[in-house]
Amino acid sequence: MVEQITLYRAPTTVADADAIADWLKERVGASVTVRDRFLSLFPDESLPDAFAESRVLDPYEPETGNTMLGIVRYEERALEHPERAGGVIYDGLAVQQVLHDQLPTEERGLDHLHVPILDRVIGTWGEHDGRWHKRVNVLGQPALVSVPGLYEAPAKPEQYYKEQQKHAMLSGDAPPREVLENEVDGEFLIDDDPRTTDALCGYALQAYHYIETGEEFCDDPGCRLSNPHRQPGVIEAQLRDPPFCDRHAERYAVGTAHL
Repeated sequence: MVEQITLYRAPTTVADADAIADWLKERVGASVTVRDRFLSLFPDESLPDAFAESRVLDPYEPETGNTMLGIVRYEERALEHPERAGGVIYDGLAVQQVLHDQLPTEERGLDHLHVPILDRVIGTWGEHDGRWHKRVNVLGQPALVSVPGLYEAPAKPEQYYKEQQKHAMLSGDAPPREVLENEVDGEFLIDDDPRTTDALCGYALQAYHYIETGEEFCDDPGCRLSNPHRQPGVIEAQLRDPPFCDRHAERYAVGTAHL
């Protein structure tokens, strides 16, 4: 049984770990605390090599890792200056093991769940279709929650990618938020979206629910414990009322669903 949950901030993102913790406190039977960035609290000389080894090299090849000196140096800089990192996908299960090994021995038990909120893109290999899939979270101990994964893992409307490409060809840069929102039909989350914290509350709860019950995700598309593969599904599950299906509402619902 989970007695304590520790969330870790991701200061280079808009995600508010303290607000997520407050939301969880109203719904779980565990103490919830917040610490600073995980990779800053538990520095280790082996981390740059470990992250280099967990890099996804090809979206259609399961093998990972490039430990050439330049890559390791990049990972060193990314650890010291996370705001400069980006454009890399990491094997989520490998990163999970790396972070687990950094935890104090006395905190590794399942009674103390750790939830690092990450500014890195994580993925898992799909045996069923032979390719890597970006993920919002990876459940387990610790449970990883990826902020960029929230924007990138669930698929956006096809028109979004067309507008993005068109704008990049014309200006060499990503289109402003208002362009995407005005030109693309459908609802979706984009980088630094003000709804990020609210949406991530459900993914943090999934981490707790999995350790408590062994259930990975809910099959009801309107429940915050579901795992939608498209952005409109994320909006429906995480930002619309009611927040839970009937079964999970009995366990987690309170008077106010959102922040």
